[in-house]
Amino acid sequence: MTTRRTRPAPRPPEGTPPRTELARQARAVLADAVRIAHWAAGTPGPGTAPLAAHALERAATALELSPAQVRAGWDRARLAGLIELHGDTARPGWRLRAWDRDDSAVLRGWVALFDAWSLVHAAPADIEAGAVAEAVEAVPQVLSLLQLSAGPVTVPALLDLLGQRVAELQEERCEVPLGPGRTAPAPAETAARAGTAESAAGPARSTDLNALLLDWALEGLAAVGALTLGKGHATLTPLGNWAVWVKLEQICVAAQSPAGNIEQSAADMLLGCARLTPGPARAEYRAWLAARTVGSAVAELLAVARGEDALLRGLAFEALRVVGAPAEPEVRAVLTEPSLRPYALLWLAEYEGNDPDDAQDVLSREEATWLWVDTAAAVADHGETGLLVRHLDSAVQGTVPALLEEVRAVGHPRTVQVLVALAAAHPDPALAKAVRRAAFQVHTGGA
Repeated sequence: MTTRRTRPAPRPPEGTPPRTELARQARAVLADAVRIAHWAAGTPGPGTAPLAAHALERAATALELSPAQVRAGWDRARLAGLIELHGDTARPGWRLRAWDRDDSAVLRGWVALFDAWSLVHAAPADIEAGAVAEAVEAVPQVLSLLQLSAGPVTVPALLDLLGQRVAELQEERCEVPLGPGRTAPAPAETAARAGTAESAAGPARSTDLNALLLDWALEGLAAVGALTLGKGHATLTPLGNWAVWVKLEQICVAAQSPAGNIEQSAADMLLGCARLTPGPARAEYRAWLAARTVGSAVAELLAVARGEDALLRGLAFEALRVVGAPAEPEVRAVLTEPSLRPYALLWLAEYEGNDPDDAQDVLSREEATWLWVDTAAAVADHGETGLLVRHLDSAVQGTVPALLEEVRAVGHPRTVQVLVALAAAHPDPALAKAVRRAAFQVHTGGA
């Protein structure tokens, strides 16, 4: 046995309201978005974003809101995952179905809106996109200062920090690594190049431009309920303070993974998590995901799922559950792949709000049988003998003869190995004999 020191569960900063109160505040921020999502889900053809003009007028009349309020609520509902667009049809998202009963779903929806603050509040049209992108990239440092200050912070202090961070980003992007055979330029050459670059790109960013971008960022964060603005200062709301703390904790987790799998490939990370209980495994998945872009992480997990190891296939989809909404398009795209289809159907059923205990209902008989064989293969390769025997009880077929008949017909590539392992493990000689016969028939192609 080995002992592992585990990181204690982090506690929110002192004074943070309980999750029920945070969820109540989040529901208040998104109240109009929820009303519009319910309206759109029950209305045919609301149109794609932006909301179609005729639907905008109907919604404003039905909900007794101004067109501007409807348009803003529509955008927030989409960004928070309350509605999903499929062509010209708006479908309620899983968060909308869980909104009144699941505080965690509410908080996740609000955090999705918080992450999209720069989309909620459009940047000034006369500022170039590069400057806006740098400001967005610098805002996390501004939020960190607000969170660490635990109170109002003056706008000049925030402006100074924003300017410093933008300058750091610009300096990082100007660094050119030296290739083989190259030497560092002489000071005179460096100065000449700097002068040429400044002439081409214009003078360093002005304080006035940074001030304009800071005002835009603070207004955007206030629009999603993350902070309040006073005369010359800004303060995080309880929701904003909690969200920034959560994101700082995620960074800490990524830097201090409990099981040390952050730098591993997806396959090695999943194998490292195989014997962890669900809670620690999810923490490990989050740490691994936090160190990568979502797109690359999802692609790597699905590549592992396509491999021959059935255990890794199941674990890959467990990790994708932690990814959540950003993984939906990629998961939906693999429905055409027979080896991944049962896992993808279950993932989508749970993502859309179905109870995990009822999610199996989305599988056809053949898909459920294929999944039973795949899971049995994982148990045979990595589990204990007793688990394989107990796995018989999870089959949808009521009897072993019926199970064997359908297993032989489903065409899973590991069918023979699974049946041989089950026959060797089962204590009932008669049943073991029947299973061995079925394995032989699959192997030889007999009836």
